[in-house]
Amino acid sequence: MKNINFSFTNKNAVVTGGASGIGFEITRSFLTAGGNVSIWDYSEQALNNAKTELAPYANQIHLQQIDVTNRESVAKAAAALPWAVDILVNNAGITRDKSFAKMGAEDWDAVISTNLTGLFNVTKTLLEKFNASSTHKRIINISSVVGLYGNFGQTNYAAAKAGVIGMTKTWGKELGRKGFTSNAIAPGFIMTAMTKAMPKEVLEGMASKVPVVRLGETEDIANAVLFLASEQASYINGTVLSVDGGIVL
Repeated sequence: MKNINFSFTNKNAVVTGGASGIGFEITRSFLTAGGNVSIWDYSEQALNNAKTELAPYANQIHLQQIDVTNRESVAKAAAALPWAVDILVNNAGITRDKSFAKMGAEDWDAVISTNLTGLFNVTKTLLEKFNASSTHKRIINISSVVGLYGNFGQTNYAAAKAGVIGMTKTWGKELGRKGFTSNAIAPGFIMTAMTKAMPKEVLEGMASKVPVVRLGETEDIANAVLFLASEQASYINGTVLSVDGGIVL
């Protein structure tokens, strides 16, 4: 047995929503481990910011503005890829939180279209873009703890993230014989730029609900992604890894 040392040299990843927040940290982690990353993101500003921040890795990145809800946009991005894919991280997502009584059809449609149908669009389109000679092809879907236990005001988001788990497990069964593993990560309360802007007392209240008494960092999710993407995780398939400090206990 030896200590795990993640190396993604000569490995190529696609990270949706990879220009900001958790997605950016996932992107940066792959880059620092020697991998190449195609960053797919809806926001042109976020892509420009990522390009600047990741300038030392300019030779390892490819940036593409994309709308995951639009199949033509996804197909265009796939056709522009400069390399065969080894790893896909489906991270892109949005929220439109309201109680069920106040939630409109547009709130439902927007979240389901991006967080569930968008994941289908991207994965379906990229299947033929994976490295055909590889027996270590990885699909990693970012779900959420609310997909496991629900959450007030998030009927749309919880339904989409539960759907992500269902797709993940189904792909684990269908694609395993083709050299893929398919796994999901269910983050809990994670400190992002948006979270950090909340009042201190709100953050403390959130942390108090977590058994380890702290909020997660984006690095916690990125570390889990790198592990599931690694060759050391080759026998992990169809699972949901909760990275939540124990909040689902």
